[in-house]
Amino acid sequence: MDSSRQRGALSHIRVLDLSRILAGPWCTQNLADMGAEVIKIERPGVGDDTRRWGPPWLKDADGKDSGDSTYFAAANRGKKSMTVDIAGPEGQALIRQLVAKSDVLIENYKVGDLVRYGLGYEQLREINPGLVYCSITGYGQSGPSAHKPGYDFVFQGLGGLMSITGERDDAPGGGPQKVGIAIADVLTGMYATIAILSALNSRSVTGVGQYIDMALLDCVVALGGNQVTGYFASGKVPHRYGNAHASLVPYQTFASSDGEVIVAVGNDAQWQRYCEAIGRDDLAADPRYVTVTGRILGREALVDELARTMRTQTTACWIERLEAVGVPCGPVNDYRQTFEDPQVRHRGLRVDVPRADGAMAGTIASPLRLAATPPVYDRAPPVLGQDTEAVLREVLGKDDSEIAAMRARGAI
Repeated sequence: MDSSRQRGALSHIRVLDLSRILAGPWCTQNLADMGAEVIKIERPGVGDDTRRWGPPWLKDADGKDSGDSTYFAAANRGKKSMTVDIAGPEGQALIRQLVAKSDVLIENYKVGDLVRYGLGYEQLREINPGLVYCSITGYGQSGPSAHKPGYDFVFQGLGGLMSITGERDDAPGGGPQKVGIAIADVLTGMYATIAILSALNSRSVTGVGQYIDMALLDCVVALGGNQVTGYFASGKVPHRYGNAHASLVPYQTFASSDGEVIVAVGNDAQWQRYCEAIGRDDLAADPRYVTVTGRILGREALVDELARTMRTQTTACWIERLEAVGVPCGPVNDYRQTFEDPQVRHRGLRVDVPRADGAMAGTIASPLRLAATPPVYDRAPPVLGQDTEAVLREVLGKDDSEIAAMRARGAI
């Protein structure tokens, strides 16, 4: 394993990362943050598609564009970059040699692509029976849509998420909206992380690895949670509530005198305290609104009354009053405001890591806070191919002449 890294919870694990774009890289960045040695396999001269998804670009030491996008930097911290032409037999042979010395392989090629290269699970398990092999695709490895391509946006629509995201159809700006980040990709990366760790834990008992079939569609449907189970129970199709909540009132944004304020009343006791803080004892005493159910049934009239009151004071004023009585609330921040927040600063949620080319990559800290084996931030998102020769020497034992010959033949 990589002895140069700080000791992390997964520092005994080597991951061969054949994924690109976001879902797979998000997963392997989680593993790298926990100390795993992640070897990112990239196409020579090109690399991960997202390296070119700019602007914005990472800046080098002279303040010039580095050639790698900030999008790439968001999901590739902590990894080594190795360039290999897996379309050729020599590159395929290198991957097989690395598989023999790895614990995990993750890939997001189209169904069947790696099998044609001799790099499918059934082929590689013969080399390494302990291998945990994770495939990420849009629709999964089986079914009538398995062959189709797809991006996050497609699955937000197909999987139902956009049907409950956005303002009501009859409201200004109403209609379906996608989430502001590629939530299906990120979610699949998180679920893939859980699956891989589960398979590694099983391997510690059985000694045998396994295959993992992850699909963006499956993950975004699973995200439906209580909305879907409500539909199963009632037969009523959930709809968009904008910034309101299907099962709690008031649980939404309100216009203040100078902006917006979020109010999240989660139970009847908070409702009473909220009414006291905004000077609406009449609503607190109204039998129609004493319970959660009553507030849901009387949503329209109640929200109109609350909105009229909430417009009378500033956002800061309301937050001060509501926090004083323990009612959850907050502002609607942009990201500049978020990273100026004292709690965000205290939690150290920004991590700047220097790259080999002199660029400084500003990244987001892992939310995984393990006390004994905390996240490791000792590798910036790599320059394309920066670790190719080191991996060949240190992991596979290649000498300078072998490496030079492979490079001359275009295998690396």
